[in-house]
Amino acid sequence: MIVAKLIDTTLCIGCKACEVACQEWNDQEYTLGTFNGSYQTMPDLAHNFWNLIRFNEVERNGAQSWVMSKYQCMHCAEAGCIAACPAPGAITQMANGTVDFVHENCIGCGYCITGCPFDVPRLSPATKKVYKCSLCSDRTAVGLEPACIKTCPTNCLTFGERDELLRSAEIRTRELKADGHAQAGIYNPAGVGGTNVIYVLNDATQPEQYGLPKDPEIPWTVRLWKGPLKALGAMVFMGSILGAFFHYVIFGPQDPEKHGHPEEEPTHEA
Repeated sequence: MIVAKLIDTTLCIGCKACEVACQEWNDQEYTLGTFNGSYQTMPDLAHNFWNLIRFNEVERNGAQSWVMSKYQCMHCAEAGCIAACPAPGAITQMANGTVDFVHENCIGCGYCITGCPFDVPRLSPATKKVYKCSLCSDRTAVGLEPACIKTCPTNCLTFGERDELLRSAEIRTRELKADGHAQAGIYNPAGVGGTNVIYVLNDATQPEQYGLPKDPEIPWTVRLWKGPLKALGAMVFMGSILGAFFHYVIFGPQDPEKHGHPEEEPTHEA
């Protein structure tokens, strides 16, 4: 069964209870943000801060409005971090769709950071390992919901089977449209094969207002590197091995006696 998290941004009140629950459950060190004119706890995600409520001020119908959205790993069906990672077993996609890191195998190269179209993974300067939201894989593996969802007071967050949540999102979208929000819709980008973190947006035509990229996809450089260039490199490597083998078969080993010895340098006696 593929599981997912549904985020109904229209119900988010910016209480940040999910941030606290994430920090506590994952035993992360206390993070002190700095006030820079925003109500956000932190300016961005960090290696020890995996879940952030974004506060974006936008203009709608001539008035300023808050647009709040939960920002964390999207657990893509076609994950760019996995595509970019050169270390076997460092990033895995579980049978339930969750994308998680195995830090014992992480080499700290940071390629997963460049491969993620959502700019989520963060490198720790202390451990030289990369970290992100794991969708509480230790909880979901034993039938529990993620900590952030457990603590949400408005039912903005829902956890369950992905197909069921998509149906719930469609029902909620119809309700919003009937309530006058004609641009309401679901954020589940096809460029990454769909995500296991799904959003209901008041205005799905402008996901950038929520801090979400409009058409995310795995960078072409990653596809090129892990696709044609990787195949070409393998062909060149195999070609060099075959070339050496056939050269040996045709010409045999070289006999130093047949080719003579290099002239010895004359010695000078004192």
